[in-house]
This record gives sequence, C-alpha cells and structure tokens, in this order.
Amino acid sequence: MDTLSYKTISANKATVNKEWVIVDATDQVVGRLGAQVAKLLRGKHKPNFTPHVDCGDNVIIINASKVKFTGNKWTDKIYLSYTGYPGGQREITPARLVQKPNGYDKLMRRVVKGMLPKNRLGAKLLGNLYVYEGAEHKHEAQMPKQIDINSL
Repeated sequence: MDTLSYKTISANKATVNKEWVIVDATDQVVGRLGAQVAKLLRGKHKPNFTPHVDCGDNVIIINASKVKFTGNKWTDKIYLSYTGYPGGQREITPARLVQKPNGYDKLMRRVVKGMLPKNRLGAKLLGNLYVYEGAEHKHEAQMPKQIDINSL
C-alpha cells in the first residue's frame, strides 16, 4: 500500500482559487441568508477547505433592501453594542438600523460577522463581502457568477 497517495492536502494562499459570486437577497430571510453567505466566505463548500486559510469566495449581495425577517423581528429584535464607558451599552432594532445611511450594508455585515470566526481571519473574511441595496453593482470586471443561495 502506497501511503504517499493518501496525503492530506492543505491549501495555502498560493494554491487557493477564489471566485466572485453574486447572491440575490430578494425575499430571503436575513439569518438564513447570512449563514449561507458566511459559508461561502469561509470556503466550507470547497473540497480543499483549510480552517486557518482564507480559501472562500468574494461574495456580492444585491437587492439587500428586499430581505425580510420572520415574525416581528424588525421591531422586537435588539442588537447590542458597548461604547466602552460605564453605562455605555446601546441597543438598536433592525428597523432603526436600516434607516441610517448604508443601513442595509450595516445590517448584513452585522449578521454575517456573527457567523464568522472571532479572530483576525474572520475580520479579513468580512472584507470579502460587498453589499448593495439595489440590483446594480460595480464588479462586472471580475465576471462574477450568479448562484442560487437556496440550492447550497
């Protein structure tokens, strides 16, 4: 038996192939969409997945303003943040968050960030996410391919 043919392949920055994909967020539930996008960003759908390497794809989310929450989560769900000062805990609902400038971008980034590793690699992976409220984006030069997020 040849044991060399069973070597585990570990991807590195030189051997990984990153692709550009477009995800349409129309009528998608925010949490389920975030979980699938995090999986694409991390690269867990690829056969050469390596946990400590950025082997995921660059993900473009279009139509982010058409996402939905189930139930009353638009007004009842609360996102907490802390300023660092005593008594500095702030809370915001998704409905108030999307009213801010680039609100849907902030909402999707917050959702996906919670599903990525809490380390330097997770911060780098979040940089591979591009969110647009409408159907237009500025990444035609990368020739992204459209994927159906429900089939993953």
